[in-house]
Amino acid sequence: MNLTDTINKTDNTDNSKATCSSCEAICCRMKVMIITDTGVPDHYIDTDKWGSETMARLDDGWCAALNRNTMMCSIYEKRPLICREFAMGEDECVSARSNYSEKHYPDTEGKL
Repeated sequence: MNLTDTINKTDNTDNSKATCSSCEAICCRMKVMIITDTGVPDHYIDTDKWGSETMARLDDGWCAALNRNTMMCSIYEKRPLICREFAMGEDECVSARSNYSEKHYPDTEGKL
């Protein structure tokens, strides 16, 4: 049994079929703090109520840097460190995908 099989057995999310380009960019709905300077353009940066810099979000809840046509990051080479470290199929990704699918696709039993 490989890691993907283990994840799929312990979590209802089917990660064997998911890639960053086919995942609905669920991670792009998460709050992203900007903790290092990677060159994120200023118009994609907001300041939260505690004074921390975060990635801006549009009214639809998605990251402002997300290309809505391709569902890919429009500033990929300059994306924040947190986005760089967020890896497809790792625990945080699996959890985010499962929570999102349970909320938005209840008939799929947590599988995207």
